[in-house]
Amino acid sequence: MNKTEPAHPFADLLGMQVDAKDDGQCTCSISFSESLLNPNNVVHGGVIYSLADNSMGGALTSILPEEERCATIEIKITYLRPAGHSDLIGHSQVIKRGKRVAILESEIHSGGKLIAKASGSFAIF
Repeated sequence: MNKTEPAHPFADLLGMQVDAKDDGQCTCSISFSESLLNPNNVVHGGVIYSLADNSMGGALTSILPEEERCATIEIKITYLRPAGHSDLIGHSQVIKRGKRVAILESEIHSGGKLIAKASGSFAIF
């Protein structure tokens, strides 16, 4: 679907880009910046979570009709290793779309390594 993307100031703040979005899948990326680091000199977990959340939303909106919207109900994320000082790439896909709830999965990579996996449910209205 070729919907016009609404403004997303928070994603803009993080420098997030939508790289691909179609058929229940979405890939987003964030270029590495030192402003994303926490006091331990690794990318803050909230940045990684936000990438998963936004790429899941993108995957779901790619299959929704123009008049439907979605919102995150919950996301469970497992951090597998710290992100390196390299770009982050998040790929998400719709696992099941019901009438009012969809289930999605996401993988986040940094420096070619899997750093986090997430699963989430989204409301459809």
